[in-house]
Amino acid sequence: MKAWQHFKTITTHKLLVMRYCFRIGLYYQGLTHDLSKYSPTEFFVGARYYQGDRSPNNAEREDTGMSRSWLHHKGRNKHQFEYWVDYGINCGTVIEGVPMPRKYVAEMIMDRFSASRVYLGNDYTDQAPYQYFLKGKDHLWFVHPQTMSQLEFLLKMLAEQGEDATLWYIRHRFLRGSKVPVYRNTGEERE
Repeated sequence: MKAWQHFKTITTHKLLVMRYCFRIGLYYQGLTHDLSKYSPTEFFVGARYYQGDRSPNNAEREDTGMSRSWLHHKGRNKHQFEYWVDYGINCGTVIEGVPMPRKYVAEMIMDRFSASRVYLGNDYTDQAPYQYFLKGKDHLWFVHPQTMSQLEFLLKMLAEQGEDATLWYIRHRFLRGSKVPVYRNTGEERE
């Protein structure tokens, strides 16, 4: 039964991401989003730890101390922050984030919209993805500042202006290279 529930959850999520990606013109990414979740490495773990209201990867991590499913997933999906971490050169840390290409930042936004919708159901609001981001923001030290700024800007836009305005902006401005204001009292803009 858990396997069927997990299959329905990941498929519902994938179809939502696909719908959103199509709306912003990312057709290939919409079609291929999260296909690794159907691989045995990820699917069987997801079915075993399925709960319905949060990622099974968190439950696996709590049970075993790590998530093999997540390690598999993040290395194959370019819309994940962790895909874009590399060893630093001439920096004070061993690893550091590199800037994510905009098309993957946009896919990550569609992923967050959809995950919030799936896990929250009728309790979803356009503020939910931004609130979720703010709860974990302090733990994202490895994310490149440009990527972090873009993500925060777009999620805040969703919270303040709604889904239609945000999707329009992503398709017609963000993916075409418009500068994104930085939400740090500097007033500067980033590519």
